[in-house]
Amino acid sequence: MEDLSDYRKSYEKSELLETTIPEDPINLFHRWFYETEAQNNVEEVNAMTVSTLGLDGFPKARVVLLKKFNEEGFIFYTNYESEKGRAIAAHPQVCLSFFWHSMERQVIIKGIAEKTTASISDGYFDSRPTGSKLGAIVSNQSSIIASRLVLEEKLTSLEHSFEGKEIPRPDFWGGYLVRPVAVEFWQGRPNRLHDRIRYVLQEDYFWKIERLSP
Repeated sequence: MEDLSDYRKSYEKSELLETTIPEDPINLFHRWFYETEAQNNVEEVNAMTVSTLGLDGFPKARVVLLKKFNEEGFIFYTNYESEKGRAIAAHPQVCLSFFWHSMERQVIIKGIAEKTTASISDGYFDSRPTGSKLGAIVSNQSSIIASRLVLEEKLTSLEHSFEGKEIPRPDFWGGYLVRPVAVEFWQGRPNRLHDRIRYVLQEDYFWKIERLSP
């Protein structure tokens, strides 16, 4: 067994205090997101882990890209018929998490996922490069295939079929909006006494702010 007990570092770059945070988590997420982007050392600051409860009863986590966020929540796009999509249809309670190592920060979002409107999904699909549009149509995401050649042959066929034509968004592909019910911000601190601040949505739609023990 590999012993990783010596893998450790001291987190000392920042602090997270109640006296310097906004009343709602979206504003704090906005601040952290663009502070991380400004460092210019994170290739995909919008990469996040989406965790779902699968139809087999097991949780599953995978990395996807956040494409939009606002006061309503967080939007990403996927195949609705994929393992992820089927899990969300059965259990819309999901978890999103971001880990920005260079900033020694983590954000964990618990929320309820719902499909975006068709117009929102259409708008984003239209903005994608041609190859990405065709890829969404080619891939029966999460299904078993005989070989990669199956995908490549299907892509070649579609490239010929849609040459010089608009590529419509398939009905099985689109966006999810995750409406947050709790958002936790984690800031690494020395001696493992990390700062953890959690926002919890109340019935009156105001956010309760709590400090958690590390």
